[in-house]
Amino acid sequence: MKEMFLDLFEYNFHSNQKLVEIFMQFPERTPPRSVELINHILNAHQIWNARILTQETFETWQIHALEELEDLHQMNHFKTIDILENSDLNMKFSYQNSKGDFFLNTVQEVLFHVINHSTYHRGQIALLFREAGLEPLPTDYIFYKR
Repeated sequence: MKEMFLDLFEYNFHSNQKLVEIFMQFPERTPPRSVELINHILNAHQIWNARILTQETFETWQIHALEELEDLHQMNHFKTIDILENSDLNMKFSYQNSKGDFFLNTVQEVLFHVINHSTYHRGQIALLFREAGLEPLPTDYIFYKR
């Protein structure tokens, strides 16, 4: 199972990295809502890592300077790899969501959610790019594997 997650997080890293590069290269052309969404993707990844590791979290919709996105993205990836290599994926942990409610999930469930959440919002970014006359990046998993 860990190998599958390592592969999925390499895919996630690759796809988000390509988007961050586009945002850095063409800040004037990227739709404002897509900037909010890439920040949200990276924030959510940080939040879930921090919940697993019981660390401080970002705000869900916090906006970072474009220059900070790459470092944030890399930090998220390295922390997730550390979690994968040093955690029991079946371990349950308790956390509090942004509304203050408490939940109990396994590390595996949360890591799958991070991948799924990122993919969902990358799809929204692709739509926003197309609506703005930009060619969306092909970030589907199968394109990554080809």
